Amino acid sequence: MITGGIDTEIQKYLPLLGNEEKQSLLSVIKSFLNLKKEEIGISVEQYNKEIDEAMARMNNGEFTTHEDVEKEMESW
Repeated sequence: MITGGIDTEIQKYLPLLGNEEKQSLLSVIKSFLNLKKEEIGISVEQYNKEIDEAMARMNNGEFTTHEDVEKEMESW
């Protein structure tokens, strides 16, 4: 079914619902939209900013080598 067909069918059924059913449906729709927002995560700009910050820390020598991590793990 194409999107327009789905929209039309939903509009056809809405008047048949009572207020409680409409409220419940509205809650479900809002929860779907909130899930989509969570899936999006951070913006491209924020992602690039975090990458730039990480690269700057690395260029300043602020990192832990693999060997250092292995040594630290031995004391765990």
